[in-house]
Amino acid sequence: MYKELEKFTVKGNFTFTQNDSLEEVCNAPESGSGVFVVYAVAGEKKELVMVASTGTIQNDGTLKIKNGGLYDKIVNGHQFAKTGRKYSWPAQMKLENIDRLEVSWYETFNDDVKLIPTAIEGKILQNFLDENSTLPRWNVAF
Repeated sequence: MYKELEKFTVKGNFTFTQNDSLEEVCNAPESGSGVFVVYAVAGEKKELVMVASTGTIQNDGTLKIKNGGLYDKIVNGHQFAKTGRKYSWPAQMKLENIDRLEVSWYETFNDDVKLIPTAIEGKILQNFLDENSTLPRWNVAF
């Protein structure tokens, strides 16, 4: 796990397979903002494939939560040819022979902690880039 994520107390995770309904297994809050990280698991191999965030901090320091929060960003966010993840993830998993995805989510901006979601996303991506000389493969535009 990335050290940037250790400080968050409102968090969760779930596993997703090609046969699951992302709408049913996703346990992220509809009112929360923050980041989520996605690991692809194929056999014994586990690889970080994606980091994303949701929620915008306004000039006055308040949070603008997009409708559906983290839940909606994970389930309906567009990826792979502008298609919602509930459809695109199973297809991409089949193409890449991925057994399952492990998704962890973290609220980065709430009553207890006030860290900008995109800043945390950027730190994780920067660390990954420093370690691997590339971004996670699902963060790259297709």
